[in-house]
Amino acid sequence: MDSTFVAALIAATVTAIGWIVNHVLSARDDRRRTQAAARLAHVENQLEQLYGPLLFLVEEGRSAFHDFCDTLGRTFVFAEGRPVSPEERDLWLFWVDHEFMPRNEAIQKLLSSKSHLIVGDRMPESFMAFIDHYNSWRVTHLRWKEEGAPYSWHSKANWPRSFEAEVIEKYGQLKSLQIQLAGLVRGIEA
Repeated sequence: MDSTFVAALIAATVTAIGWIVNHVLSARDDRRRTQAAARLAHVENQLEQLYGPLLFLVEEGRSAFHDFCDTLGRTFVFAEGRPVSPEERDLWLFWVDHEFMPRNEAIQKLLSSKSHLIVGDRMPESFMAFIDHYNSWRVTHLRWKEEGAPYSWHSKANWPRSFEAEVIEKYGQLKSLQIQLAGLVRGIEA
């Protein structure tokens, strides 16, 4: 066999193998980028439609509660063995109707309408604790307003601090994941 022909055959074979390897690797990278882009879109929806608004509402609520406590001149509203004066009760009810209850309702609406964006395969316990807090308080408060039913002026279930913590934690995790996925989509290993 002619050595020129053998050299050409070897060169063609090496070129073909190089092209196939390059094609396979490029296809794999494209598939990874496509998957990362789909995951990035979902993470951005989670941040934009659920966790971002939840974080804002939680932080705004925390600030409002501290403002209310500053108005009272103490760090708590209700304490065992400490009665609430009629003036404090009236002030509390004003804040409940105009600040706390509307925000809790906004949180509840977000959770009920965007539950498909919750991280994980089921509703977190802290989210269920918020729902218990909100529903208990809303119904009792409404019965008092409409029927004059006895009322302790607050929810039977305390505000779940674990809810705040979980919202803040998941928001941070999703922001980190967003940055990582954006790097993959752009072709930069993050």
